[in-house]
Amino acid sequence: MYPETPPVDSLDEAVSVFVGLRPRLFGIAYRVLGSAVEAEDVVQEVWLRWQKTDRSVVLSPPAFLSSTTTRLAINVARSARVRRETYIGPWLPEPVDTSSDPEVGAERAEALEFALLLVLEKLTPTERAAYVLREAFDYAYAEIAEMLHLTVVNVRKIVSRARKHLATERRDNVDADEHRRLLDAFVAAAQRGDIASLEAMLAPGAVSLSDGNGMRGAARKPVRGRSRVANLSTAFPRFWGEVEVRPVHANGRGGVLLYRDGSPSTFMTVAATPGGIHRVMWVFSPAKIAAFLGSRSRYAVVPVV
Repeated sequence: MYPETPPVDSLDEAVSVFVGLRPRLFGIAYRVLGSAVEAEDVVQEVWLRWQKTDRSVVLSPPAFLSSTTTRLAINVARSARVRRETYIGPWLPEPVDTSSDPEVGAERAEALEFALLLVLEKLTPTERAAYVLREAFDYAYAEIAEMLHLTVVNVRKIVSRARKHLATERRDNVDADEHRRLLDAFVAAAQRGDIASLEAMLAPGAVSLSDGNGMRGAARKPVRGRSRVANLSTAFPRFWGEVEVRPVHANGRGGVLLYRDGSPSTFMTVAATPGGIHRVMWVFSPAKIAAFLGSRSRYAVVPVV
């Protein structure tokens, strides 16, 4: 459990404590929500509550702030699940730039990779939160139980169920260097229109997911199979000859940002195992592209007193 700490009385002390914990709070909220924008909103709400709280009775500011963040994120995740039922086409997480902060405030990069965030969406918000707190931030079961207002036994069961569920979905991913090599080779082959090379890189059950929320040109259904994914990747987006491809570091792995006429239009990455690329992911949503660019300056944001 968290140790008791001296009371945080002054607003200056409150700001200092909050700023120090802010990366962790964002890391928790982002993993639960899969959205940088929603995570920022949660963290801002936590700050407002921290200002209004009688901090003289808070025995552990880190525990209070982490608990508040987790509960708010769960509430937002429940309402987000309802909103996403009306989403047009596949939904993908908002990528975050991790070039300057590889772990988004966590001791580990667990539950951060783009493809895994998508799998986490299959868990309930409470399951997701418990898994994130345990696996990404190494909280003790007793601490998680206190945060979620559950018993330790229930938390252990929830985390165990989440692990088993994810084990059926997760694969033996390649390391970061091999991932970047495969991604770069895939993009180069797509630019050349080299379907044979693309098919050779793809796993038998490969799928392509395009997040555009109804945008024209974005596939509204998953595209499955080596041949179909390869053919789609050479023609979609239909501007390989007119775009600039810039490598980026997103969610602890490699990605590319495609620029058209000098403006960012598409984020793309892949998920791969030793057997090949099994998932190609395209984010066309302007709001999610803007969120990715905005995530680069996230730590420049200071709470308003």
